[in-house]
Amino acid sequence: MTQQGVRWTADQVLALAPDAASRKAGSKLGAAGPWSEAGCSDEGTVWGLCKGSGSKPYQTVVDIADASGPAYKCTCPSRKFPCKHALGLLLLWAGDDAAVPPGEAPQWAEQWTAGRRRRAEEKKSGQEPPSGSADPEAARRRAERRAERVTAGALELEQRLADLLRGGLATAEQSGYGLWEETAARMVDAQAQGLAARVRELGAIPSTGPGWPVRLLEECALLHLLDQGWLRRERLPDGLAATVRSRVGLPAPADGKPVRDRWLVLAQYDSADSRLTTRRIWLYGADSQRTALLLSYGAAGRAPELALPVGLSLEAEVAPYPGTGQLRVALGEQFAPPAPAEIRPPGVTTSEAAARYGDALRDDPWLESVPVTLGRVVPAPDGDSWQLADADEDAALPLTPAARSRPGLWRLVALSGGAPVTVFGECGHQGFSPLTAWPEGPGDAVSLC
Repeated sequence: MTQQGVRWTADQVLALAPDAASRKAGSKLGAAGPWSEAGCSDEGTVWGLCKGSGSKPYQTVVDIADASGPAYKCTCPSRKFPCKHALGLLLLWAGDDAAVPPGEAPQWAEQWTAGRRRRAEEKKSGQEPPSGSADPEAARRRAERRAERVTAGALELEQRLADLLRGGLATAEQSGYGLWEETAARMVDAQAQGLAARVRELGAIPSTGPGWPVRLLEECALLHLLDQGWLRRERLPDGLAATVRSRVGLPAPADGKPVRDRWLVLAQYDSADSRLTTRRIWLYGADSQRTALLLSYGAAGRAPELALPVGLSLEAEVAPYPGTGQLRVALGEQFAPPAPAEIRPPGVTTSEAAARYGDALRDDPWLESVPVTLGRVVPAPDGDSWQLADADEDAALPLTPAARSRPGLWRLVALSGGAPVTVFGECGHQGFSPLTAWPEGPGDAVSLC
């Protein structure tokens, strides 16, 4: 990719920010004032010196030609990636050709870029250890022992659910969260992380407002269904059994047939708890017309390393994970760095979106939402809520409660201005959560996350 042919948009740069604070701080540094000796190369390197609080400016360099997403180096003490200086430099590069002109990289920037590219080539050309080098019999015994622990945890959980229903749902409010946290810890000990996560969700439901007993009963039913799926997994079809193993928390390799395509980055957003930061990146294949999900993880409080700006596309292979209806893939070999693209996924109506979610539940009853692109919808108020209404038929989808509280809603309303737009997001039992939007005519993708 000739990186300087088409520069990124500000939205594509800000989509890389690890959090809202970094986005705000980086935006303040997106002007020429604090920068000196900034430049860029045709090989995909952007560099500059940013004035800080000390006597020496911070040396900031970004490698935007990396096929797996941009890489960053800055002499500031921040532990965030990218830091505010890297974001500011990219914003300056995206918006002001004169402030970041093409040129020859200084020695400090060239050394870092050449070193990391050399290491990447060495890693790529290195010999992979043979997959059969481990003792298969030992691996089988480990898998059996783990399955036994998960089974013991599932049986214990079944007893806890039976006790809850026998005593009445009101006892969940009286016993408090501690009992469920203890149960979740037992599931962790049993190496069933997926069961532990659902137990924690269940324990957080009591006393959460009107209708909480109904929500608690629904979650109990789904947890019971997952338990029973595990205990009877030998009777299930192979695809559904793989889905149950994944939902319980057993790891599985991405061993599906690799799919090479030009993948449009539809959306990227993070969710975090006290233990982990999870990044979800949605992709759309221009040739295969399939939607795929990349998951990456970072320690609590730190953003995952993999970052792909929304609206760019990359030519790469992805390998699917097992399980019926599962969209998760692993990113394989990349043949070109992310580049601006005019690709858009085809849109469907709101009725078709709801039907897709219903169909997907047959393959994965624990699925909270499916990725969907809505075509020609208009954001409109609906009493105290908001909805996306079809421009061409009398149908609409409500927005999820979380989506109604995000700043992205007002970005979507401003982009629409009462006219139809194309919106990509996640459609589930709580409604639709918009993640990215495009105007009706030509125009760049606008991230709503």
